[in-house]
Amino acid sequence: MIEFFFDCSSPWTYLGFVNIQPLAKEFGAEIAWKPFLVGGVFNTVNKTMYETRANPVPAKQAYMLKDMQDWARLAGVRIKMPPSVFPVNAVKSMRGCIWVQRHHPDKLVPFATAVFEAYWGEDQDISQDEVLTRVCARVGLDAAALFAGIGEQAIKDALKANTDEAIARGVFGSPTIFLDGTDMYFGNDRLPLIRDRLLKARA
Repeated sequence: MIEFFFDCSSPWTYLGFVNIQPLAKEFGAEIAWKPFLVGGVFNTVNKTMYETRANPVPAKQAYMLKDMQDWARLAGVRIKMPPSVFPVNAVKSMRGCIWVQRHHPDKLVPFATAVFEAYWGEDQDISQDEVLTRVCARVGLDAAALFAGIGEQAIKDALKANTDEAIARGVFGSPTIFLDGTDMYFGNDRLPLIRDRLLKARA
């Protein structure tokens, strides 16, 4: 079992989201997708993230941008960094992931992928209803039903529960991946370590 905690507001999560899928398929591993709010994690256990964003080290920032484009080329995705709106309020899109996961589970991956593409590839503000409406149209979802759904208390509570679970399990950012419940990996660039662990488990 691979558990993948993700928030669509992170470009590194976009890369990890894309890259974990063929890896899981290679090993016949099931992915349990866990939408959560990384901002809630930052506010609780990783407030230094905000200081780092406000006062970046220029050389490190320049390399990070270059590194991200290298990974994007390898994954075959487009990432505009920084997007026009950054950071973005991803609450609606992440509640949307919860709602889709509950009511149209086969469309969760297409929906989340379309959200990632809209924000990181097309520089659209995913906090806006019109953007999420276009995302729904792209993947064949009823936008009105989604907007009604994300207003339900049960959906709000489920997203908070995933976020609280992440914090309780030691998560400090997105993406965070767990193997077998306790073996934690943070970030897209840890996927080679996950692959090694899966190889050993198969052997």
